[in-house]
Amino acid sequence: MSSLYLNKLTPEERHSLIKTLHASQQGNCFICENPIDLQLHSQSIDIDHVEPTKVGGKDGPENFAITHASCNRSKQASDLRVARVLARFERIRAKCEEDNRGPNLADILSVYGGAKHELSFEIADGRARYSFDATGDPGIRELPVYKDKLSGLRYFFVELPIEYLHHDDRINPRNIGGALDRLVEEFHRGRPQLHVALAWVDRDSGSARVKVFDGQHKASAQVLLDVRAMPVRVFINPDPDLLLTTNTNAGTALRQVAFDKSVQRRLGRSLFTDRLERYRKEKGLPEGDETMSEKDLVNYFKGESRELKRYALDAVRAAITHNADNELTPYIEFGGKSTSKPLSYSTIEKTFLSFFIFPDVLDSPLNHRAEEGLNPRTLEVDQVVRLMNVVAQRIVVGQFDLELGTARLENKVQKGEPIPEPHLRAFRMCKEEVMYAWLRLVRQIVQVHFTMAGQPFDERSPFQYHFPEQLWERLDAYVVNLRSLPLWVNRDLSATVFGGRQTNEYWKTIFETGQTPQGQQVLAAPLNLMEMIKEPGTG
Repeated sequence: MSSLYLNKLTPEERHSLIKTLHASQQGNCFICENPIDLQLHSQSIDIDHVEPTKVGGKDGPENFAITHASCNRSKQASDLRVARVLARFERIRAKCEEDNRGPNLADILSVYGGAKHELSFEIADGRARYSFDATGDPGIRELPVYKDKLSGLRYFFVELPIEYLHHDDRINPRNIGGALDRLVEEFHRGRPQLHVALAWVDRDSGSARVKVFDGQHKASAQVLLDVRAMPVRVFINPDPDLLLTTNTNAGTALRQVAFDKSVQRRLGRSLFTDRLERYRKEKGLPEGDETMSEKDLVNYFKGESRELKRYALDAVRAAITHNADNELTPYIEFGGKSTSKPLSYSTIEKTFLSFFIFPDVLDSPLNHRAEEGLNPRTLEVDQVVRLMNVVAQRIVVGQFDLELGTARLENKVQKGEPIPEPHLRAFRMCKEEVMYAWLRLVRQIVQVHFTMAGQPFDERSPFQYHFPEQLWERLDAYVVNLRSLPLWVNRDLSATVFGGRQTNEYWKTIFETGQTPQGQQVLAAPLNLMEMIKEPGTG
């Protein structure tokens, strides 16, 4: 940032200012809070305004801070105080990514000393009485209890220390996304929170966790800004299924909340589990009973049969994408588009989850052939995950560089930048329209295998049949042979075939004819699936 004050300093005066700021900052970078070594970093130290001059910050020593040059140039906000907060959040995000997940309110609270205690309270005579004894404040407070006229739910409004706030990741499984930086800046500027967080307790009186299920982005932004207490609307002993359904509908049918598809699927899985538990209870069945079918549940909950079908399929989708054994998961961006990961959740849903999951509820019991290891839904999940692992191992893992990412990759190729071939290949093969075209052929390989074996086969549910190892060998060979095609690393195709987003039909034509719809030769010959499923090198 331009500074008349700094421009007037001699080299000696500038060095003296750096030493003074270094001492006042305890030797740390203002943004990342890691050490600055005046000798080792002497050529990469920036002096910048803490508060930008364009919003009233002074152009003088009292408004200066020193940073690593790299931190200052990659900062996410012009105000260094906001940049520091966002850098702290990035460290939390990076820690969560080690576990292949995104951060949520619970992660923020754990770093800032929240989520430590249950709230002791009692509800009587239309009043809520409570204290914060666990934090050394034994005073008893009282608040009025209200009743919602439509839902009948009781609730009270209270300002709670963050030590008493917990995140409910079942009702709200969303990760904290990119909107957080804007909220941090908004609150830093002194603009108020317009909607309080929503939470619930699971009893009428006693000691219980106050679980936040709505407003986690706003709550997280405030905690990052060192807010130690915040207002919450607390529902008293509600039906958690009602809150789960309400929150799901807010992000789906009503579109009041920007739930991405991945979150919707996880919520759907929770709702399916809840309906299953209700069915057992209302039918007097023992816990864990699985003698009912998906269709039984749809027929039983007649008022929401359409939703139940979606919940059942959501349970399958979520079981695949959030499977602990899924090696492709770290390379999927679940919250929208990404400049670092090669796959979006949208791509996964339009390919793996659309091609290989039976799109209707089953009328066989949930435990059908489970003891034989041939339960159709279990097979479906396990085998789709195994196919995703083949793709991960053969195309992505150890080949796609998450730090290099996807941003303007073809432009870099056109400029002659030395993009590694394995990275370029993985990027191109994972493009949505490309993957759609080559992955859809897996169904054909599976169908041919079962047909040649003389085994009855329903092409609508290919992955609900046990795949023998010979078929897995053929699928692996297909991916390996496909990977070996020269077009994936042909840099001359960067401005044409890979120069922009093409359609699914565009790539279907290439694989079927070897040429683009415009007649450009891309492959030496059309794909021959019988050759593609042969082990490489066997001819």
